[in-house]
Amino acid sequence: MGKDLHGKSLGKGISQRKDGRYEARAIIHGTKIHLYNMSLTQIRKDFETEKAKVIRNETNNWSNTTLNEWFDEWFKAYKEPKLKGGESTQIYLRKIKNTYIRILGRKKVEFVSSINVQTATNQLIEEEYGYRSIREALSVLRDCFEAALMNRMIQVNPCKDIYIQQADIAPKEKRVLDKWEQDLFLKLTENDIYHDLYIFMLLTGIRIGELSALTWEDIDFYKKEISISKSMKIYYVNKVKYQVVKAPKTLTGYRIIPFFHGVEEALKSWAKIQHELKQSAGANWQPIEEYGNLVFTTSKGTPITRYNLSHNIKKVEKDMIIYETQTAFSEKRVPRQIRSIHPHVFRHTFATNCFKKKLDPVFVQRIMGHASYETTLYYTHLVGEVVEKEIQKTVNFLD
Repeated sequence: MGKDLHGKSLGKGISQRKDGRYEARAIIHGTKIHLYNMSLTQIRKDFETEKAKVIRNETNNWSNTTLNEWFDEWFKAYKEPKLKGGESTQIYLRKIKNTYIRILGRKKVEFVSSINVQTATNQLIEEEYGYRSIREALSVLRDCFEAALMNRMIQVNPCKDIYIQQADIAPKEKRVLDKWEQDLFLKLTENDIYHDLYIFMLLTGIRIGELSALTWEDIDFYKKEISISKSMKIYYVNKVKYQVVKAPKTLTGYRIIPFFHGVEEALKSWAKIQHELKQSAGANWQPIEEYGNLVFTTSKGTPITRYNLSHNIKKVEKDMIIYETQTAFSEKRVPRQIRSIHPHVFRHTFATNCFKKKLDPVFVQRIMGHASYETTLYYTHLVGEVVEKEIQKTVNFLD
């Protein structure tokens, strides 16, 4: 029996070293276990976990293993070595940890049934998780159980034939700025530092991540075009924020956006503002060199992110509501509703405006970077006035 520095018994296999660390040692079925920790409570927990793991591996007895325990072991042995680490690992874990493992993690692996997985899936739908998020999480869980099947822990994979309700759910309407909302937004941001940025977004349909990573080298004023070849991603690991610039996920993400009317003026106007900000900031201008010469930055030279824009947009949104309320009162009419505005609204508005101007859908697909033609066509149903005109053309099909 091991003892601590005061001679108190700590139990079999555990002792305390002169430097204060606790040490746990054992040999089970020829496998050595050797652990150190400053916490007695933690080393006892880790010691039992490691002993149980060795016994499972040697005897193939997984009867008391929970899904949470098996997932961690499976992920470390099977999946983690294939991932790039950092962002990839954290994204992969979030897909499953926040969904199925949260709901089913405490159940013993051998007792997780198909009805359990289906019920958990239904719960995720009720919690308004998207179809794609549920599908990806279910795919991870299926792989995890497939490995359990191969290790003879279970007789059948409970993730087979799980139904994810999709067709029965009406797609959420994409938020688009009406013409009067667009005009009012730009009117109230005339003196805003990001006025030219908002014009640029409305005239290009660029994604927020692409906007954050855009450099002046991507802008060709001679050919009058913008090259999209990268995107900035933001993720958190242990509550620490990381930003990384990556290539597009698909080939359609690589594209050229032409200068529509107003783009060049907005860029040149912003370039002057950025220069003034840099001069004013002096030593406080602290760009991140690894990202290159970014087009759109904060007043300190750091990348513009979704969070910067969302905060700014919400202030403008409040001003719009106040302005519309006061204007409606003076004009003796009911105020028009202004729904929530988020950064991606500008991309939706651009696509919708393209169809209002009767641009070719294939051309719109290319400059939007849509992988699917159907995704581009989805915007056509948002243009109510165009639909009404088309209906009027038919008069009466039966005649």
